Amino acid sequence: MHGLRPEPFQNTLLFEYRNFKRAALDLLDEFQTKYSSLLSASNPLPFCKPSHSNAGFYMYFASVLRNALFALVPVSFLLTTYLYYYPFFHLCAFPAPDPHGPLAYKNTVRKHNPFAKHDPEAIAPFRLLALGDPQLEGIPPYHDPDAPYFPNLNKFWRDALLLEGTRHNPLQRLRHSLHDLVDFYLEDIPDFLEFYRKRLDHIGNDYYLGHIYKTLDWWAEPTHVTVLGDLVGSQWIEDPEFESRGWRYWNRVMRGGERIPDEMTAQPSEHFQDYRILGEDAEVWRKTVLNVAGNHDIGYAGDLSRERMERFDRVFGKPNYELRFRMPINNNRDAVDEAGAEDAEETHPVPELRIVVLNSMNLDTPANIVELQEETYAYLNEVITHSEDVSRPAHFTLLLTHIPMYKKEGICVDGPFFDFFQGDFGGGVKEQNHLSAPASSGFLEGIFGMSGNVDVPGYGLGRGGLILTGHDHEGCDTYHYINQTAPPEREWEAVTWKDATDSKLYDEPMMPGLREITVRSMMGSFAGNAGLLSLWFDEESWDWKYEFVNCGLGTQHIWWLVHILDLVTIGVGIVYAVVTLVQMYRPVERPAPLMTQINTGRRRLTISGTMTPNGLTSPFSPLSAGPRERYAGRLQRSATIDTSGQMFAPQNGFGLGPKRPSLRRKRSKSALPLVTEGMVTESPTVMSPGTEPFPSL
Repeated sequence: MHGLRPEPFQNTLLFEYRNFKRAALDLLDEFQTKYSSLLSASNPLPFCKPSHSNAGFYMYFASVLRNALFALVPVSFLLTTYLYYYPFFHLCAFPAPDPHGPLAYKNTVRKHNPFAKHDPEAIAPFRLLALGDPQLEGIPPYHDPDAPYFPNLNKFWRDALLLEGTRHNPLQRLRHSLHDLVDFYLEDIPDFLEFYRKRLDHIGNDYYLGHIYKTLDWWAEPTHVTVLGDLVGSQWIEDPEFESRGWRYWNRVMRGGERIPDEMTAQPSEHFQDYRILGEDAEVWRKTVLNVAGNHDIGYAGDLSRERMERFDRVFGKPNYELRFRMPINNNRDAVDEAGAEDAEETHPVPELRIVVLNSMNLDTPANIVELQEETYAYLNEVITHSEDVSRPAHFTLLLTHIPMYKKEGICVDGPFFDFFQGDFGGGVKEQNHLSAPASSGFLEGIFGMSGNVDVPGYGLGRGGLILTGHDHEGCDTYHYINQTAPPEREWEAVTWKDATDSKLYDEPMMPGLREITVRSMMGSFAGNAGLLSLWFDEESWDWKYEFVNCGLGTQHIWWLVHILDLVTIGVGIVYAVVTLVQMYRPVERPAPLMTQINTGRRRLTISGTMTPNGLTSPFSPLSAGPRERYAGRLQRSATIDTSGQMFAPQNGFGLGPKRPSLRRKRSKSALPLVTEGMVTESPTVMSPGTEPFPSL
C-alpha cells in the first residue's frame, strides 16, 4: 500500500490532467491560427524549421522589395507628375489679349479641366511657340567610321605575332606589347565606353528636347511653331550624318511636326495673292514647323556652300520665304453697313500679318560663294520692295532669322565679334555673334521702314513688327531705336527691353524703334527654354498687339533623374510580383490539423503544473492557490503526456508506476517555462514500461 494513493486522489489527478490538456490545446490552436499564413507542409508552426531552405529567403526578399516600393512609388509618382505637367507648375501660358479678363494661366487650366468652362475670347488668335538652337549632336565630323574600336589591341597582336614583319628582338617586342596592353586598358576601353555613353546621352537629349515640344504643344496649344536655327550641331558633318540627325529631329525632337511644304511657302511679289485666313486649317498649321537656317546648319558666309543649302532645303525646308495671313474682324468693324466696301477698306483695312523667314548667314562680307549671297540679297530686296505701304494701319511684320542685330558690348551676353578665315574659303566670315551695323540698319530701315529722317513716307516711324532671333544661347530682349531729333549723325542704338519699358522709351515722340527678342536656347544647359508669343488685333486702336513670355523646364538632369527613377521603380515592382507569384504557386502540402498531429503521436505535449497532496494543480484549475491568470503560474513539477492518451508522471512513491531514473528526477525539480509554444517538441514519445494509461479525453 506504500506505492498507491486512494482512489479519490486518482480521480482528482485525472480531472486536473484533463484541464491541463484542454488549456494546452487551446493555446496551441491559438498559435496555429495566428501564424497560419507562415505554415508549410512540414512546418505547421512558425518556430519550426521550414522544409524548404529558400522559403525564408523568399519571405525576406519580398519584404525588402515591398518596403522599397513603399519608398519609391510616391517619389516616382510626384516627380513624374512634375515632369509631365511642368507648364502647370511653372504657370506657363500664352499671354491673354484682354488684361481685364481672366488670367491667361487660369484660362489655360480651365481649358484642360473638363468640369470648368474657359473663355475662348481670352485666347490670342496667333500663338507662336518659338524654340531656339536645339543643336542635335551626333558622330563628330572628324570621326573615321572605318577605324577599329580597339586600335591598341590590334597593334598588340601585330607586335606580339610579328604580323608586320618587325625585326625587333624578343625583349623589344615584349616592351612594345606591354605598352600596347597598357594603352588598351587606359585609352581604348575608356574611349569605347565614352563613345557609347555619348550615344546614349544623345538619345536622352533628343527625347528631352522632344518632351519640351510635345508638352507645350499639348498644354499651351500654339497655332504655329518655329525653330530659330541651329537645328543640328555642326555644318561640317557628312551627308549621311546630316540625314541621320534630320531623322532624329523629325522622329524624336519634333515628333508629330512636319516640314513646311514648298507649295505653302511664297515669294514676295507685286500682286501677292496667296493670302491665308488666320484660324483656317488650324490643325495643319499647328503641326507645320517653320525652320530657320543657322550657322551650324549651313555655315557662315565664309564656309556656306550650295550643297549645304540644298540638303537643308530637302530635310528642313526652304531658307527664304514669306507667309501672309488676314484676319477678318466683325465685317471690318461693321463699316460696310455704314458705307460701301471700298470706303470701308480704306477706312479700316483688313488686319494683315506678314511672316518673313530670312537666311541671315551670308548677309555680311566677305562671302565664299558670292552667288549665294546675291540670291539672299535679291530675296531681301523683294521683301522690301513688295511690302505694304508704310502708313497702312492694321499691318504687322514678324521677322524670323538666326543671327541677332548689332548692339554694343554689355547689353547682351554675346557682344560684337567677327572672325575670318585666313587664306581658306576666300577669307570669308568664319564666325560672328551679331550682324554688322550696316546689315542691322538695313533690316530696320528696309523691312520695317523706320528712319531717322522725318521727311520719308510715314515720317520715318515705320511699320509695326517684331524680330525673333536665336544664336545667343543665353537669350536677350532689346529695343532698337533712333532719335530723329538728334544731330544729322543719327545712329541706331539699343537698350534692354526692361530699360525701355522703365523709361517708356517706346512712347517717346520722334523716336521710332522696334523690339528684338533673342530666344534663349532650348538645350538642357540653358534650362530647356521655350518662348510663347501671343499676337492679337485690337479693334479699339485698329492695330496689332503682342506679348512674349518664356517657359523653362529645367536642366536635362531632371529628365534623366525622373526616368531612371521610374525604370528602377518598375523593375522593383516586376521583381516583387515575380517573387510573390513564386511564393503563391510553388507546391505546398497542407499541414494536418494540430489535434490530429497530437492524437496520432506526431507531436509530443508537455504539461507542467504543481503537485500537491490534494492533486495536480495548474493556473486553470479550481485547486490552484494563485490567481487564475491564463498561461501564468509557477511550475515545479511536470508530467509528459503521450498523445495516445497515457501519462508518465515523476514517481515519488504515489504508486503511479515504476520509479524514473535519477536524471529525470533532477530535471523535474528545476523551474520549467510557462505553457508556451516551446513546449511542443518534434521528438516522438517513448513509452516507459510500467506506466498506466489515462482514458482519452
